Amino acid sequence: MRIAEREDLEGGRERLTLVPESLDDLWHLTYVIEPGDRVSGDTTRRIQRNDEQLRDTGGEREHIWAALEVEDVEFARFANRLRVSGVIADCSREDQLGQHHTLNVEEHDEIAVGKYWKPDQLERIEEAVEATDAPDVAVATVEEGQAYVHTVAQYGTEERASVTGPTGKGDYARPRKELFAELTEVLSRTDADAIILAGPGFTKQDALAYIEEETTDLADSITTVDTSAVGDRGVHEVLKRGAVEDVQTETRIAEEAELIDELMARIADGVEVAYGPSEVTEAAEYGAIEHLLILDEHLRETRAGEGDWEIDADRVIERTEQQGGEVTVFSREFDPGQQLANLGGIAALLRYRLQ
Repeated sequence: MRIAEREDLEGGRERLTLVPESLDDLWHLTYVIEPGDRVSGDTTRRIQRNDEQLRDTGGEREHIWAALEVEDVEFARFANRLRVSGVIADCSREDQLGQHHTLNVEEHDEIAVGKYWKPDQLERIEEAVEATDAPDVAVATVEEGQAYVHTVAQYGTEERASVTGPTGKGDYARPRKELFAELTEVLSRTDADAIILAGPGFTKQDALAYIEEETTDLADSITTVDTSAVGDRGVHEVLKRGAVEDVQTETRIAEEAELIDELMARIADGVEVAYGPSEVTEAAEYGAIEHLLILDEHLRETRAGEGDWEIDADRVIERTEQQGGEVTVFSREFDPGQQLANLGGIAALLRYRLQ
């Protein structure tokens, strides 16, 4: 993310002109932009003809500048864009005022966001700015007969390829080199700055030896990690062990995986933990929260006056930070966020156990 300009507005509001430079940045904006904010940028809109002597063709698209009073925001992950919808409050064409429109924001598009910025929202933007220079990471997990390649982003992990087929003896077995060759081809297409090669046993070392023999450039970007599983479980182990943090220290996913594991361990032991809206709110009022875990989806719904929480989530965050506690907003896109959702969407690691 790049902040192109900052401008103070009346009444304590501030306008940030932002340039998202990755899908991660578009995802961050989903949880920053809220209903009632004013978002502006260049766009296209189908304009109806008013000339009676010309046949109405249903309108032609024109390039305009528009500022919307936001009603809805959607991260269209597979379309590689952010959709910001609302009513046109200001426009380069006055005849479009008051009409509904959607800004389709893609990577490198410039948009201006004017709002009352909350501390955690500004922190999220700053984190996105700092993460801009972080390298892209791919995780390949491999064992006999199967290999998987995942890419790591702040909005979650995504499986990009799976290579399967029995190796060893038998009529249907394939030579191991065929598996390694296909894995090498997939990794060459990922354009990742760093690759973590993981899995149980010695298969990953044999795969690495093959890659080193075939392509030195790719091999130079690979580090190996021992895991007990491959696929999604193997990737989770890689994240938990901090291997990704070695090459992408700002990755949100690794922190979430570690925190959720600590949370589940404390729940199992019945010590220094609170979960669910009412328990966590009580802990915040006592100043007992060491680390607050809150789900982005619930936080957004609460701020929009939706959802089923009957607590002031911003008050909980404020009290936690005032008492020196840390706050991590979890993504629903990744498994730790889904685990947190099962616990009510909010939990806390405590300094001491509440009676």
